[in-house]
Amino acid sequence: MNPQLFLAFVGVAVALACTPGVDWAYSIAAGLKDRSFVPAVAGLCGGYVVHTGLLAAGLAAVITGLPGLLGWLTVAGATYLLWLGISTVRSWREASFSAEAAGVTAQANQFRVFLQGMGTSGINPKGLLFFVALVPQFVSPDAALPVPLQSGLLGLTFVLLVAVIYSCVALLARKLLHSRPGAARRVTLASGVIMVALGVLLLAEQLVPVVAGIAWQ
Repeated sequence: MNPQLFLAFVGVAVALACTPGVDWAYSIAAGLKDRSFVPAVAGLCGGYVVHTGLLAAGLAAVITGLPGLLGWLTVAGATYLLWLGISTVRSWREASFSAEAAGVTAQANQFRVFLQGMGTSGINPKGLLFFVALVPQFVSPDAALPVPLQSGLLGLTFVLLVAVIYSCVALLARKLLHSRPGAARRVTLASGVIMVALGVLLLAEQLVPVVAGIAWQ
C-alpha cells in the first residue's frame, strides 16, 4: 500500500473516532449501565467489521450507482437510533455500579448489548458514509495489493483504532463516575437524548426535501 495514503487515512480515522457521536454515547451508556463495557465496544467494532467486509466486496460501488439506496439506509439508521435512544432514556435510572445491578447482568444481556452495538455502528449513517465515500479515496490502484485487500486492511485499521479509543472513552467515564451514581444516571440520560436528537435530525434531512417537493406540486 501507499504509505503516505495509509498515514493520511490513519489521521482521518483517528479524528473521526475522537469526535463525540452516537458511538461515544452508546459505549458510555452501556458501560455505566452494565458490568462491563467490553460487549458494547466489541459490538461497535463488529458493526464496522461488517462494513469492512461489504466494502471489500464492492458495496461502495453499488451504493454510488444507486443514490436512493443511501437515503433509505440513512432512514433505517435514524429509526434505529430513535429506538435505541428512547430505550436508553427509559432505563437511565438503572445506571448504577451497585452489587445488585452487577448481579442481574446475565450473559444473555451482555450478548444483547453486543448485538445492539453492532446495530448502532452497522447502520450508523456517519460510519456508513465513512466507508462508502471516504475509504475508497485512500485506495491506490497502482499499489501492489489488490484494491479489495487494500479496502479490507484500511477498514480493519479503523476497527482497531475505534476499539482502542472507545475503550478509553468508556473506561474514563466509568472511572470518573464510579463514585457518583447520580452523575452516572445523568450521563446515561444525556446519551439517550443525544441518540434521539441525532435520529430526529437524520430523519428530518431525508424527509424535509420530500415534504417540500410534495408541497410545491
